[in-house]
Amino acid sequence: MSTLPQCPQCSSEFTYEDGENYVCPECAHEWPQQAAAGGDEQRVVKDSNGNVLQDGDTVTVIKDLKIKGASSVVKVGTKVKNIRLVKGDHDIDCKIDGIGAMQLKSEFVKKA
Repeated sequence: MSTLPQCPQCSSEFTYEDGENYVCPECAHEWPQQAAAGGDEQRVVKDSNGNVLQDGDTVTVIKDLKIKGASSVVKVGTKVKNIRLVKGDHDIDCKIDGIGAMQLKSEFVKKA
């Protein structure tokens, strides 16, 4: 069973879906479902220590990372400059010297 949001005007928990809107039966307030989902919300990406990462930051790899489909490894302590945050499982897009373009998970880096 899915949980529907409470009414933003009267905080009633008896809201229901009507097409692409939510409706409150107590105060008759209607609002779009996409607005309730928070579609324009900014995603916060944190490193292994809980520091917030931003585009252009420099990070350090905290664990040896095997590269899928290659015999090389990204070693602990490798500095990665000018990262770019992207959506997805691997949330850091970067270029590593000697290896090339890669995607990393934020849980395996710390902010330098």
